[in-house]
Amino acid sequence: MVKPVAVEQARAIPVELHQAFDTTLTLPLTTLFCRRYGPLPPVREVRGQDGVWGREGQTRVVVTSDGGTMSERLTAVESPDSFSYRLCDITGPMGPLVDGIDGRWEFAPIGTGTLITWRWILHPTGVGARVVPLIARLWRGYARQALELLSDQLLTAEPPGGTPG
Repeated sequence: MVKPVAVEQARAIPVELHQAFDTTLTLPLTTLFCRRYGPLPPVREVRGQDGVWGREGQTRVVVTSDGGTMSERLTAVESPDSFSYRLCDITGPMGPLVDGIDGRWEFAPIGTGTLITWRWILHPTGVGARVVPLIARLWRGYARQALELLSDQLLTAEPPGGTPG
């Protein structure tokens, strides 16, 4: 059995907890993951999403710019603390390397803002076992870049029930 590889990245952002959670959960993937990081591609489009993303059990297909696809299922939504998802049926360059990915976003008050932690647990294939640690190192940069973009989105977004202050 191949051992899973866990990676995470976090960033404190000076926004209210509920705003951070709600915006992150519903932000289009093409906005959050719009840049390449080394060999890790941006998200080009999302297919098959029924309504606003946020209901446990909801599914969609994520298409990356390198032609890869993956099925995503929202496995838990615990507002405003966390949401989790599973990526599977991975095709393209990552397909032979990873059987699936368990992802989780966590939100916790910190000072006058919110600490946002994004975590992945990669489940490598037998062939991918040697390569996944490299993917994990690259993912940290990809995640750091995504959290910077998320910070920009959160700081310019209108908070629920009001205007930015």
